[in-house]
Amino acid sequence: MRFPLPMLPQGAKAAVNVRALLVWGAVALLLIAAAAAAGHGIAMRAEQRSLKEAAQHRLDMIAAGLDGDLARFDYLPSLLEMTPNVQKLLSAPAEPVLRDEVNRYLSGINATAGAEMLYVLDRDGVALAAADWDLPSTTVGAHLGFRPYVQDALRQGRGRFFGVGITSGRPGYYLSYALSSGGQARGVATVKVSLAGAERAWATLPGEVLLLDERGVVILATREHWKFRPLTPLAADTRAEIARTRPYGNAELQPLDWRELEPLDDDARIVSLAGVAQLASLRRVNSARWRLIVLDDLAPARHAARNVAAIAALASSVALLLLLVAWQRRRAQQALRANQAALQIAHDTLESRVVERTAALRRAQNDLVHAEKMAALGQMSAGLVHELNQPLAAMRTLSDNARVLLDQHRDDEARGNLLRIGRLVERLGKLTRQLKVFSRKSGTAAAPVALRAMIASALSLHADRIGELGVAVELGIAPPSIRVAGDEAQLEQVFVNLIGNAVDAMSEAPVRRLLIEGRVQGERCTVTLTDTGPGIRADILPQLFQPFVTSKPAGTGLGLGLLISANIVREAGGSLAGSNAAAGGACFAVELLLATSLEPIEHE
Repeated sequence: MRFPLPMLPQGAKAAVNVRALLVWGAVALLLIAAAAAAGHGIAMRAEQRSLKEAAQHRLDMIAAGLDGDLARFDYLPSLLEMTPNVQKLLSAPAEPVLRDEVNRYLSGINATAGAEMLYVLDRDGVALAAADWDLPSTTVGAHLGFRPYVQDALRQGRGRFFGVGITSGRPGYYLSYALSSGGQARGVATVKVSLAGAERAWATLPGEVLLLDERGVVILATREHWKFRPLTPLAADTRAEIARTRPYGNAELQPLDWRELEPLDDDARIVSLAGVAQLASLRRVNSARWRLIVLDDLAPARHAARNVAAIAALASSVALLLLLVAWQRRRAQQALRANQAALQIAHDTLESRVVERTAALRRAQNDLVHAEKMAALGQMSAGLVHELNQPLAAMRTLSDNARVLLDQHRDDEARGNLLRIGRLVERLGKLTRQLKVFSRKSGTAAAPVALRAMIASALSLHADRIGELGVAVELGIAPPSIRVAGDEAQLEQVFVNLIGNAVDAMSEAPVRRLLIEGRVQGERCTVTLTDTGPGIRADILPQLFQPFVTSKPAGTGLGLGLLISANIVREAGGSLAGSNAAAGGACFAVELLLATSLEPIEHE
């Protein structure tokens, strides 16, 4: 038996439909809001992670450069302890002739090293001699005993301090060393290092950079009005210590408008600086005494997160529409087709916006990587200056000789000089092409290089000097067809440096002979260059390949040629060693890998 279902009145059915519609509408809105919130949170975390990774790369580069600047002159003050005139001046500070000699010595040392200032203090902190002795704002005579670096050096042997110069008014990093004799500290040697170059380089990087000292005061920054301001108010005892040691000159030490909003991890947090939300990435430097902070504006990240939230809301709406279409299919096929058309339009719009946003994000990421690589390229280009000096000097000499030869109607010899200038220009082109290669990829593969032709080219750069001094050159490469692996321009620069050093060393020798021999030993080739000069001094031999070590007179060399040559040979898989020959003179041995490629070589 079948029982009839009760029938609802028409008004009751309408009320049920309205209530159901309201309930499902509220559920749909909650789902859309939840999808938008989840999309916003995921996108914001991803953007913060991307910003943090990029900031860590910048921190690596900035910290490495800053630590290098701080440590580059660490050795310099201790050298003065071994200088007899400095010790004599500490014993007789009123001797004018001795003071003048030490002043000029410090000026020459500082001109070669490249520090901002170098000076010597007595035990009371009075400057006895300085590299700026001849300037109106000289340090000589200044009383600096209240400075912490003077007190630390006398008490502990060494001192470090960042502050504004008392006489110059310029900030810098001070490295001090106690000058002792007989176990007694008699004075202090101090070098002042300028960090202005590092600060200027930071301005070329994305974001903002701050460097805080141990008191939490900004000492370097990409914004000038941030400098010498603490992040938080300073305690009374800290202000008293600052007033006594005067590290910040006459700065008012007004705190920055800095608030920490959200910690992300030990190395990153979200902060507010002057009302602007920033991602702050931190790194400890200078033996953990200072804090390096990189700031990235969060406005672009929040804008991207809002876009993702909108896309997530749209996607969830599309999903709900799909469910609605599936439910409506049972009721009306015609309505289903209309809804499907609207759904397809919405889907196409969503897909195109996702593709456009993804492409924009990738372009932004590529631009950031390229910008950081070009910043590193600007620092690397300074190292090539030393490599270009000798070819440019040779081109100058050859061009002057060509002009004289043309005046004397010696056209064939002038033509030969012009051909040699052309080869030098080609060689300079190879050096500069290395910078272009770096801007596109990370390195250059080694290629076969004809050893005899490369050495002959290096000898040609010194042909005039060799002829002027009457140096007899003996070249013995066995077999003559030896080919080595490496970059031809860089390896040729190694032999240009070694031959130039040998010729200079023999300028005063009674017998001037340069013997260059090359022999194959297994998979390697060893080239030796032996001269008849005075040899390598015993005090220089142990530190032959260290920077700024040279036996040449002041102004004729920086002591970097052998260091650069050793690095070039090492990168080619070989080694460079120097010693004194048993019969007198210096001997340098260059060990290189043999080339296994059979590709043809020009000018072999």
